[in-house]
Amino acid sequence: MDVSKLYGTGVAMVTPFTAHLEIDFDALEKLLERIISGGVNYLVVMGTTGEASTLSLKEKQAILNFVIEKNAGRLPIVYGIGGNSTLDVVERLEEQRYDGIDAILSVAPYYNKPSQEGYIYHYEKVADASKRPVIMYNVPGRTAGNMEAATTIALSKHPNIVAMKEASGDLVQCMKIAAETPDDFLLISGDDMLTVPMISAGAKGVISVIANLLPDEFSSTVDLALQHRFSEAMGIQYRLLEVNDFLFKEGNPAGLKAGLKHLGIMGDTLRPPLLPVSKSLEETISRWAEKDAVGRVLTHD
Repeated sequence: MDVSKLYGTGVAMVTPFTAHLEIDFDALEKLLERIISGGVNYLVVMGTTGEASTLSLKEKQAILNFVIEKNAGRLPIVYGIGGNSTLDVVERLEEQRYDGIDAILSVAPYYNKPSQEGYIYHYEKVADASKRPVIMYNVPGRTAGNMEAATTIALSKHPNIVAMKEASGDLVQCMKIAAETPDDFLLISGDDMLTVPMISAGAKGVISVIANLLPDEFSSTVDLALQHRFSEAMGIQYRLLEVNDFLFKEGNPAGLKAGLKHLGIMGDTLRPPLLPVSKSLEETISRWAEKDAVGRVLTHD
């Protein structure tokens, strides 16, 4: 794989649901076209933002097939296959059909809190089983464990591990990864609001939540940062702070779905145990949407 396909802005796509908790494929197509027209660089299907943990394997495959069909080769597709059982993840990778998939995103094992050696063992088995390059995903806030920089550096030597989506929030850890991994290994931001600082430290882009809502604005931010136009990039990113606050105040993707609802993209239904945002937060999001969100973000005050 040409890893430059994973430079820039990847979008961790939302999964829209109907009021009856079924997949809303009409809304998914609407979201997909909005994202693609927003100038992003690749799509990520079945990440945390897509509520993958509440979807069956059959539903996940149906969503992937739908996105592949509607994308029609326009953008690379990264597909999420991860879990806290190495044997289960390996089995799913061995059984997966890879047509239309450019890379695999695999989250660090959660809940059972492996040692650093356990992470290495897990990802080596995942990379050996996958027929596509693997992007690791370190997100201690969800997994209850941190993959240390030395662990990522060790795994970067595996020929089928090409990147780390890093969401530890630790910029020093990110700098160590950028400094000590091979030139063709990618550090990818897993935190929208730290993307510009991470690019300044050596990251090549982001897998973004906010780009579901504002693909033009966030992809512009990332493009500017990759051109080392950091002041301009941060100018846009500062104006996205308010949006970021309401996206995550009551959990992801509850705030995101509320924003997309008020922009007319989809409903705000989530799969339990996740629930829509509170009435007070929805009122805040509604006021934001009514103020012509796109123009407000990009206009210099």
